[in-house]
Amino acid sequence: MAYWFENEHRLPGSRLAFVSYLIVGVTLLFLLGFWKLQVVESDYYSELAERNRIRTIPLIAARGRMLDREGRVLVDNYPSFSVLLLRDDETEVERSLPEVSAGLGIPLEELQAQVEAARKMPRFQPIVLKPEASPADIAFIEAHRADLPALELIMVHRRRYPRDGFLAHVAGYVGEVSDLEIERSNGRYRPGNIIGKSGLERQYNSVLMGTDGLRRVIVNSLGREVGRLDQKEAIPGKPIQLTIDYDLQVVAEAALAGQKGAVVALDPRTGEVLAMASHPAPDSNIFAVRVPREQWRELNEDLDRPLLNRAIQAQLAPGSVFKIVMAVAMLESKAIPEDFTVFCSGIADFYGRPFRCHVYKKGGHGVVGLHRGIVQSCDIFFYNVGKRLGIHRIAYYSTALGLGQKTGIDLPGEEAGLVPSSEWKRRVLKQKWYPGETISVAIGQGATMTTPLQLAHTIGGIAMGGVFKQPHLLLNRGNVAETRFPLSEATTAKLTQAMFGVVNEGGTAASVRLEGIEFCGKTGTAQLISAEGMKKVAGKAAKRLTDNAWFVGYAPRTRPEIVVAALVEHGEHGSTAAAPVARDIIKAYYEKKSARSKQQFTVQYKFHELPADAPTVERRSVPASQGAPVELLAGRRNRP
Repeated sequence: MAYWFENEHRLPGSRLAFVSYLIVGVTLLFLLGFWKLQVVESDYYSELAERNRIRTIPLIAARGRMLDREGRVLVDNYPSFSVLLLRDDETEVERSLPEVSAGLGIPLEELQAQVEAARKMPRFQPIVLKPEASPADIAFIEAHRADLPALELIMVHRRRYPRDGFLAHVAGYVGEVSDLEIERSNGRYRPGNIIGKSGLERQYNSVLMGTDGLRRVIVNSLGREVGRLDQKEAIPGKPIQLTIDYDLQVVAEAALAGQKGAVVALDPRTGEVLAMASHPAPDSNIFAVRVPREQWRELNEDLDRPLLNRAIQAQLAPGSVFKIVMAVAMLESKAIPEDFTVFCSGIADFYGRPFRCHVYKKGGHGVVGLHRGIVQSCDIFFYNVGKRLGIHRIAYYSTALGLGQKTGIDLPGEEAGLVPSSEWKRRVLKQKWYPGETISVAIGQGATMTTPLQLAHTIGGIAMGGVFKQPHLLLNRGNVAETRFPLSEATTAKLTQAMFGVVNEGGTAASVRLEGIEFCGKTGTAQLISAEGMKKVAGKAAKRLTDNAWFVGYAPRTRPEIVVAALVEHGEHGSTAAAPVARDIIKAYYEKKSARSKQQFTVQYKFHELPADAPTVERRSVPASQGAPVELLAGRRNRP
């Protein structure tokens, strides 16, 4: 033992001190690291740990429904499922993409692009891979819960619109918010939000769009839910009630079926829009889920322009309907005597150029005054009126009566039309105005452009004695804006009597006379090309250049309850193409009014078919007051 101690190798003091200091230093580093983890960065690592076991699942709020004026559902929702890709674990996401691609039928490149685009988003915010999951998608996700924890299903509420384009341009459609819309929303929208893109969906998006909720759940290492923490319920959007009368809308859609055009019916006393249809129209249900790019391209390139709401966006020459505005200018300006007459031989010369009347082949109208000029729609009479008034007076009265400007209807995208003037031509075209142009403007041709809604608004306001209520689609919206123009009672009386004569005194719309109803109106036929030019075209080109047909009608003769403007593009004659459309709507209005007085609910013409998804109702036939028999629908509809 002594030998051992005598030969023991002892460490030098300096080395022993170094080792001691090293041990102390490492210990201090560990302590510093623990302090940093536990104190300085505790919140950060707590959040990471929380994310590993807690998953936030969004609860999508349902959009508010749209109801007609009687409370019937026009636009509703139906439950569906969306496929989400949860991005809490980036490694897991990258690993699972090939299998997700194969299982859901989404190209891998598309998935990778979506993941890459979402990198700037918070990691807790999932990606919507499929807005609407198919039964096969749901089965795949449920079968692979264990090996694909990044996939999740959430219930959503899809929009359900009436089929086949019914009310399509009024209701509009919804779609996924774009990057630009997110940028302009000041934080209101997030990627994946569904918002209104057109029509009332867009106009009242803030009302219809609810507030999404969320559910926090506890998941295990396989991503399966094993418990719930808390839940913030989604707040549904509010419903809106429209001025639309579903029954009149059915008639309007049916009357336009197979034709390109638009029709607007409104109550000139209140400005409430009772019906509005534009054809052709897309089925809005295709927008309830993501629209395929090819289908979207076809809609935009279609020559018939189904995405155009012709009721408020078709800016076309109004034809002879404009003669009512000319008559107002003649009577109110006092520039021309009330008893002014001309002789119509069918053709007349103005500024060295011949201008024809529409009856020039029949030898003309003979002696024509204002009343007969409106009833028979004599072009020669209004050529002379236009020449004597001049373009300045015509432009002034046209603008004062609501043309050349937006009506202010609560729909996005309304166009203003155009009232030409010498000042407009000088400013826009850098050209002078020629007197011969005034002759064309006098019968609603030339550069004059109006929309169907504008004509309904203007003619309705004139029939109301110069009171123009702002058209609107939201029922009970409170104070409705109005514009007043001081029309004399004598002027109103002369014009309403003349428009009554158009329908009831053998005028241009005599074929649509309604027995027992003071149906008044004015026909219009607007040329798209001169008669000489028309001779040079043929086939499809000739069809697309055929005259447009217009008619604006109202009832009764004084203080009208309904005014209808109908446009049939390339319909050729307002009396035969557009006037019957307005007649059907006004007839249905009075039939319904009569039925309501007998405590019955809905009037529906037999030849107007309801949408395919209409519920079964009890039907009983009753005799109509005149014309074809009608059917009364006993009971209210839940949805169209």
